[in-house]
Amino acid sequence: MPALLKKISTITEKGQVTIPKPVREALGLGYGGRVAFYVDENRHVSIEKVLGEADDDPVIDSFLGFLADDMRQHPDRIREFPQALVERMAELTKGMHVDPDEPILGDVNI
Repeated sequence: MPALLKKISTITEKGQVTIPKPVREALGLGYGGRVAFYVDENRHVSIEKVLGEADDDPVIDSFLGFLADDMRQHPDRIREFPQALVERMAELTKGMHVDPDEPILGDVNI
């Protein structure tokens, strides 16, 4: 069966891959979305949106989608953090190695 869409992505040093926007849109994936990968006997890989997980939160997903849309539509509204907050964050993380691109391991309680 011919592919409807083909997009290429590069694997990072950490083994991470960005799912291209047209693929995310085709699967209905947003921030925090979950996917399952399947590898068949011919080493062909397919990806599918994970549905019905107990930890899915449609309210948070909708809110994050709203924020992302608003930021895209109104980039002029995005402001820098106040200097006092920047200094407080620096104080709280002093001596810690913080990599914002590093994946969060384990459960996160909000």
